[in-house]
Amino acid sequence: MFQTELYHVFKSFTLPLVAAGAILSSTAQAHFQMLYTPDLLRERGGQITLKMPFTHPAASGHVMTAETPQSFYKIRKGKKTDLTDAIKPISWTSAENTGPAYEADVKLRGLGDHVFVMEPAPYYEESEDKYIQQITKTIVNVGSLPTDWNEELGLKTEIVPLSKPYAIYEGGTFVAVVKSEGKPVPFAEIEVEYLNYEPDLDNNSFAKDPKITPPADAFITMTIIADANGTFTFGLPKAGQWGFAALEVGPEKEYKGKNLSQDAVIWVQAHPIK
Repeated sequence: MFQTELYHVFKSFTLPLVAAGAILSSTAQAHFQMLYTPDLLRERGGQITLKMPFTHPAASGHVMTAETPQSFYKIRKGKKTDLTDAIKPISWTSAENTGPAYEADVKLRGLGDHVFVMEPAPYYEESEDKYIQQITKTIVNVGSLPTDWNEELGLKTEIVPLSKPYAIYEGGTFVAVVKSEGKPVPFAEIEVEYLNYEPDLDNNSFAKDPKITPPADAFITMTIIADANGTFTFGLPKAGQWGFAALEVGPEKEYKGKNLSQDAVIWVQAHPIK
């Protein structure tokens, strides 16, 4: 009831940028396509590994059985490099199960932003009788030289940063706009989760112990609503990586005769103040 009334308030008024997205509670764990490497801000390039489990990162939850990604590539200074052939199957272990996942070893050459994009195959969620496809971005910067971080990539749907997703202080804010086929999505619903269980890259698993203890289940998956221009702001209270998933914002609504939730996902990193 409260969420419905609040949604109509958002529909009736254009929220200012700084107030975009009142936080709503959710006790369900959110699906999140991960595209993970530990450091999104690096002094030098070199070899990195990106892990791609489809899981529930805030709670070390169930690892879904995902098919081979449809595409995986990198954008740097406007140039696209296909990395699909670098994808390798792995298994990923959470507190609940071990499931199939993927990884890719790639080399970062040159300063600037390396924007990685992974488009997974749609996943059938039996409990909801629908498919989910989360088009995911992770931006890795080398040398603190900004290049492509705020560029729109022409994806079916994407979250376009308005603040550098790799250069945020703990306690700072992440600002972005949700787009579908290049157009802002008014009042988009965005789920937010903290990567609360540190990924163990050597063992392809989450750590056994969480980094924080949420004060209530409502903090496992938080939901915010973008403003009338598709823009949202979220404060990052804890250092680490945070995932943002804008739900059902893509243009494709059906797959294999069933409903399709085509989502836009981005991962950002907050850094501690020492």
